[in-house]
Amino acid sequence: MTDSPGSEAGSADTGGPPLLPTAAPGSTPVRVMTIAGSDSGGGAGIQADLRTFALLGLHGCVAVTAVTVQNSLGVSGFHEIPPEVVAAQIYSVVSDIGVGAAKTGMLASEPIIEAVTHACVDAGIGRDGAAPLILDPVCASMHGDQLLATEALDALRNKLFPLATIVTPNLDEVRLITGIEVVDESTQRDAARALHGLGPQWALVKGGHLRGSAQSPDLLFDGASFAEFTHPRVDTGHDHGAGDTLAAAIASALAHRYSVPDAVAFAKTWVTRGLQAAYPLGAGHGPVNPLWRVHRTADDGVAVR
Repeated sequence: MTDSPGSEAGSADTGGPPLLPTAAPGSTPVRVMTIAGSDSGGGAGIQADLRTFALLGLHGCVAVTAVTVQNSLGVSGFHEIPPEVVAAQIYSVVSDIGVGAAKTGMLASEPIIEAVTHACVDAGIGRDGAAPLILDPVCASMHGDQLLATEALDALRNKLFPLATIVTPNLDEVRLITGIEVVDESTQRDAARALHGLGPQWALVKGGHLRGSAQSPDLLFDGASFAEFTHPRVDTGHDHGAGDTLAAAIASALAHRYSVPDAVAFAKTWVTRGLQAAYPLGAGHGPVNPLWRVHRTADDGVAVR
């Protein structure tokens, strides 16, 4: 893979991922947008996205699609934002502030998916636009249950997938979108081909839910060749927001003009470090923790890696 902007600035002494370039104090940082739902427990959704953006040195903007009622035990309800308001948030930010990339998360309904599609096209966000679009197709719970109605799933496949620079489903979402149950390397490749056939420029089939594997293999496909990104599986039950964090890190790297393979490699390392630092929260699943980037020094001062 080729070198990307900022890839020479690393933190090899800590085993951390390479650092993205940061703006000098008082100058405007690279901007990136999340189009997603709010997580009242702070573990996933726009809260996880904004944590990653900030700790990677980017300015995060948001278009809120839904307000969820959730904690570490799960989601007990949510309220959708009117589609025209979701679209207006995108237009408002892009027309004034501008973004180097955008990612999606929970889109909640068919009307919201349609509104986001039109707004992204008009704003130049997408595989053929000025700003890449990272589509994290949130349509399954962490237990594998379907979160989107069938008509909304169809809208996701037929309208947003062809617009995406890269799609990043987990294995339960792959099953809902393609009908393929990924259990090994062969079915993971089948799933990548099926996802790419829906129109995105790149398809990433994440292997984090292959619980029986000692590795966590993510497979990237561009329609011609495969690339695998593998890290040892982190033994933790605290992985809430892992998919959001990965997609947010990919968006951050793409906003810095990394290639897609280099952005995925960067994000894979980033989320692995977050899983290694994950912490318990409440009575359920704790979150992936990007706060490992902030640590206490011996004199109790705060340093940022």
